[in-house]
Amino acid sequence: MTMTLRLATADSQLVFPSVRSWLKTGVKLLSGLLLLGPVVSPMVAAQTPKLAQLAPTQVRVAEGILEGSVTAAGIREFKGVPFGAPPVGELRWKEPQPVPAWTGVRAAKQFGPRAMQLPLYGDMSFRSNGVSEDCLYLNVWTPAKTDRERLPVLVYFYGGGFQAGDGSELRYDGESMARRGIVTVTVNYRLGVFGFLAHPELSRESGHNGSGNYGFMDQSAALRWVQQNIAAFGGDPRQVTIGGESAGSMSVSAQMVTPLAKNTFARAIGESGSMLNTSFGPVPLSEAEQAGLSFAASIGAPSLAALRALPAQQLLEAAGKPGTPRLAPTIDGYFFLGKPAEIFAAGQQARVPLLVGWNSQEMSPGFLLGKEAPTADNFRAAVQKLYGRRAAEALQLYPAATDAQAEQAATDMAGDRFIAYSTWKWADAHRQTGGQPVYRYLFARPRPAMTAAMGNATAGLAGGVIKGSGAAPKAPAATGAVHSAEIEYALGNLATNKVYAWTPDDYKVSETLQSYFANFIKTGNPNGKGLPAWPAAQGSGPVPVLRVDVTTKAETEAHRARYQFLDQAFSK
Repeated sequence: MTMTLRLATADSQLVFPSVRSWLKTGVKLLSGLLLLGPVVSPMVAAQTPKLAQLAPTQVRVAEGILEGSVTAAGIREFKGVPFGAPPVGELRWKEPQPVPAWTGVRAAKQFGPRAMQLPLYGDMSFRSNGVSEDCLYLNVWTPAKTDRERLPVLVYFYGGGFQAGDGSELRYDGESMARRGIVTVTVNYRLGVFGFLAHPELSRESGHNGSGNYGFMDQSAALRWVQQNIAAFGGDPRQVTIGGESAGSMSVSAQMVTPLAKNTFARAIGESGSMLNTSFGPVPLSEAEQAGLSFAASIGAPSLAALRALPAQQLLEAAGKPGTPRLAPTIDGYFFLGKPAEIFAAGQQARVPLLVGWNSQEMSPGFLLGKEAPTADNFRAAVQKLYGRRAAEALQLYPAATDAQAEQAATDMAGDRFIAYSTWKWADAHRQTGGQPVYRYLFARPRPAMTAAMGNATAGLAGGVIKGSGAAPKAPAATGAVHSAEIEYALGNLATNKVYAWTPDDYKVSETLQSYFANFIKTGNPNGKGLPAWPAAQGSGPVPVLRVDVTTKAETEAHRARYQFLDQAFSK
């Protein structure tokens, strides 16, 4: 009697005509596999089809099987995928821990809960399953049909000042990038008091004599999860690009300097923000610990045990009260071994290609002038207060002979001090020491008018929306691209934002910018057929900058002297 035996492997089934040939080949295979770890018996595999072949909407990751869904465009989605154990109870304020394995099939069709946060920004549109400390989830969109494909990967970190944001936001939706052949991942990370509290007791229990930065550690853990599992979704772990905007962009620069993310990505994208020479930190550990002690005392928690015993909502509300000091990232000797600017200056950062830039109107004059009108006199007074004996030098770089000039000068200086300078510092430092191309952009496309359905609403800080009663005058229309305005353009998600009356020109700008991003994610070079040339900045010499608008073109860096002035002022 002839027997046909099958040996299931990770990729296929091997067919053998006899027991002898099965044993001969099987022994060789099993001898090799035993070097790699536990294996499943061939007979069991033959009797358990799910181990050899999963449904099209299923993938096997290290912890078990996930069941996702498929969009109308044929993109497979996996939402609410855990990459860390729930950071609750004794795991509150600890480095993320591994996810326990599960049995059976785990549904991945609903976004997981977003990190604990207050409703701060009007432009955040969440699809997540509520708010919870149990927030360490990521989402995957993949165009791959099988795990044999090796497609480039984008891992994107959201913005929100390390106080708000979520991977479920519509503007970060990964389907549009997936349709361009990119496996796209959005990652949740802990925020505010849950993500950045430092405390002497936390430092003592950590094992590395430091505390804080748990939100950054979450991101690093997600990147390690991607390295281990993204091939199951058809992604190439050797072709991972990390990206983000605002706090997400700061996070990208942070991952470039930490040893915790070493060798987890091949390229980086930063949109408006870095951890180099910024008021967002990181601060010395002793300063961060003192801030943690002061916060604990303010809520009547004399010990770490008392802090961990408090309900999450109580902690959140206490940290969000006006006047409560912000809990900043920390130079903890573990995630951050030193100041990011010093690590870049020494050339010790991840040496990867970098695409980085900011927007033409990152901040409004009020950031600099408060409630004062943007007149020449008021601007000069503010500059004098800020820069003292160097005020005259500053006024040469930000000229304000008339009130009209002063309004623009105040807008420029506010945007530079808020976020443009620190982003410039990152780009310039990497250009000088990274040994890799740096592609700089300036996004200059103003958003169009709001739709009629928005009524009397006006645009607010950081892309938010302020709904008015009709009595107050509307704020003046933006003359440039405000903070966060580029996200939907870059990720191809204009249609998800129902606030603005997008025009054909907006879709043209989006097609251009998203094409640059997609090319960079795939090759490390944003240039491609049909796109205006985007030269890289490398070494010394003039720095090219791509000005992105309806007409997109490369120009020579225009305001280097401004950033050099701010660089000198920051270091003193």
